[in-house]
Amino acid sequence: KNGLLEKMPKVRYYTMGSNQWQSSDTWPPQGAAPMTLYLASGGNANSLYGDGVLAAATPPKNQPDTFVYDPENPVPSLGGNVCCTGNAITAGAFDQRRNQARADVLVYSTEPLKEGLEVSGPIEVTLYVSSDAKDTDFTAKLVDVYPDGKAYNLDETIQRMRYREGYVKPPVWMEKGKVHKVILGPMTTSNYFAPGHRIRVEISSSNFPRFDRNLNTGGNNYDESKPVVARNTVHHSAEFPSSVVLTVVRK
Repeated sequence: KNGLLEKMPKVRYYTMGSNQWQSSDTWPPQGAAPMTLYLASGGNANSLYGDGVLAAATPPKNQPDTFVYDPENPVPSLGGNVCCTGNAITAGAFDQRRNQARADVLVYSTEPLKEGLEVSGPIEVTLYVSSDAKDTDFTAKLVDVYPDGKAYNLDETIQRMRYREGYVKPPVWMEKGKVHKVILGPMTTSNYFAPGHRIRVEISSSNFPRFDRNLNTGGNNYDESKPVVARNTVHHSAEFPSSVVLTVVRK
């Protein structure tokens, strides 16, 4: 025994953006704190050309954002932290603007950052949603937007609504006309958003083939062939504070 293991930090992590290795005895790093950004828009956050924003305060009154999810035309997977998909998906960071140009992808962005910001630790997205389908999926993706517009994925997740209360409980179906709360996780990253960059969150209902499509029927999906087109809505207001919580390290 040379005591080398005891001298090593418990966590070694690489921070993208600043391109440096860092050490900590905890994860998230000591001194990290949550920062909440709220989704807001005038009801047209569809695509990167819409009016979706991430704000520090809940919008007092906002128009919800609605998109059409067609399982026969899912949002294609583009990079990410993937494994074991053969040649179906190439892992890594890719410019997401091609997907963000779709009307079935909701896009929410901050203003360009005046100061750099390190995000190191868990990421949690809370959505208040409704649908005309019995069951559907909601996806979330955290993106670093460069000053020239390039938008690189950091992490992503998905939640099937029937399992929003857990995977060991019986399915909980959506009710038409009712707003449901759903928490999307787990996600984690370490990324430095440099001055002039934007923090962006994408919301949609598919990320295929990384995640299996939900056919929106409430059925088994794996043995069905007739999907249902869903009209899905994300609500954001003081009553329905849809948000993303980032873990921020201030230095």
